[in-house]
Amino acid sequence: MHDLTGKTILITGAARRLGRLFALACGRAGADLILHHGHSPQEAESLRDELASLGARAWILTADFSQPESASQLIERANELSPLYGLVNSASIFEPLSLQETSLDDWNNHLNVNLTAPFLLSQAFAKHVKQGRIVNILDWRALRPGADHFPYTVTKSALAAMTKSLAIALAPHITVNGLALGAILPPADQPSASEKIIEAVPAKRWSEAGEAEDALLFLLSSSSAYITGEILHIDGGRHLV
Repeated sequence: MHDLTGKTILITGAARRLGRLFALACGRAGADLILHHGHSPQEAESLRDELASLGARAWILTADFSQPESASQLIERANELSPLYGLVNSASIFEPLSLQETSLDDWNNHLNVNLTAPFLLSQAFAKHVKQGRIVNILDWRALRPGADHFPYTVTKSALAAMTKSLAIALAPHITVNGLALGAILPPADQPSASEKIIEAVPAKRWSEAGEAEDALLFLLSSSSAYITGEILHIDGGRHLV
């Protein structure tokens, strides 16, 4: 339904979990991929092989977003491999820290990866790309923050605000939108929490295969050319309760 043939898309945090799902969805839609990872070389290579089997070209770039200068350089490196059309800011740190448990190092790590890196990447993207798409991967918590996952929630809330500011700053040539996700993948570190998570979701289920991917493809495709500054919730209504 959403043809991305001939488009090159950089996905941060592409080697694992949501980033991997998004990369495969874009590959199936015909896109070529720049796969960023921080510390997952084997997973990135496996993903590149899988994309090749779909007929998609893919390149791997490494950057440690805890070091802001690495994010500043990533767009230029990617654009040299293949002229960019899309940027998906998917890489993030998600740690179950309360206010009192959050150290200054924890705070700075979340800030660097979840907010500073998307800022620097978007800034550089706008310098190199004349017509394109940016999609920021958010969380339902971003628009309904609570006390749990404190540094994660605060940085994602700031990224939601930045999404809207970027949409104005980069119009009319680059659209900027966000996906606020809910129960898409069970937590890797707490598989036993899966049922408890669903209890709070009005839809009473996990996302079905393809629901988040289809939303991303829509925001990257020509179908969404008149949509910018929008944050689309794919969370089964979780942000409402």
